[in-house]
Amino acid sequence: MARRRRQPAASEAAGSEHATVDLVRRLGTLLTELGLTELEVTAGEVRVRLQRGGPAPAAPVLAPTVVQVERPAAEIESASGVTIEAPMVGTFYRASSPTADPYVSEGDVVKEGQILCIIEAMKLMNEIESKVAGRVVKIFVENAHPVEFGQPLFLIDPAR
Repeated sequence: MARRRRQPAASEAAGSEHATVDLVRRLGTLLTELGLTELEVTAGEVRVRLQRGGPAPAAPVLAPTVVQVERPAAEIESASGVTIEAPMVGTFYRASSPTADPYVSEGDVVKEGQILCIIEAMKLMNEIESKVAGRVVKIFVENAHPVEFGQPLFLIDPAR
């Protein structure tokens, strides 16, 4: 059974990126502790939606299966890496053409400024570059699927 719960802590998430990451972690813990399948919170300009697939687990789970964070910034820095988000609404493409190799794959090492993907918006092809050097840990979007502004596209473990 899905339940939604709102928290009035708008001031917590309206500050820094650290506050947003902390909010997501706390909400993930709350989702697990209460056995919820879905939780959505809006705090200022930040909207966080957590959703777990399948039945609620009997034992605690460390993290939800789906995490969506929407906010104006282009990336979220966290202990697990940097999330590169869609700077616009459009269609996500992993390669420059249907027959070309993808720009990057999971496990690839990328440089700051390296092209990661293309987002087509109103017949314009916009190259999305990496904000950090590091290794691509996860690609969140399937090729040729629509994306929303602020939607996570890539998780990159920064080079240290």
